[in-house]
Amino acid sequence: MAIHFDSGPMVKRHNYQQNAEMNITPFVDVMLVLLIIFMVAAPLATVDIPVDLPSNAAAPAAPPAEPIYVSVQASGALFIQEETTSLAALPMMVRNLTSGNLETRVFLRGDQAVDYGTLMRVMNTLQKAGYTRISLVATEELVP
Repeated sequence: MAIHFDSGPMVKRHNYQQNAEMNITPFVDVMLVLLIIFMVAAPLATVDIPVDLPSNAAAPAAPPAEPIYVSVQASGALFIQEETTSLAALPMMVRNLTSGNLETRVFLRGDQAVDYGTLMRVMNTLQKAGYTRISLVATEELVP
């Protein structure tokens, strides 16, 4: 006994060949538009304001453990922790507080009215003494 399955009406296949190539024209168009956008936006992202920055002649070092606070008041008075000092005595006093450990973190607190050059002189003095883990301290800005 022969069983014959009827597959229904005959399906006609088209004689179209499939195109296996990828059309990259839209990709190239998008990339060119992005290139133009970045070429226009890049010059706008740079800072063109001339600023006479003070020099910084220190090399980076490894991170320290316990903090030491160095504060500069608006009047220019310099403090280590809560003790008054001068810029010349600063490295020796920090060395005494840290027991010579150059890995100690030093927090530099400067009054808002202190000029940038004064803070950089204090930072350079600390860095020349070997303390390179210096962090600037600021108050948190309140959002209205």
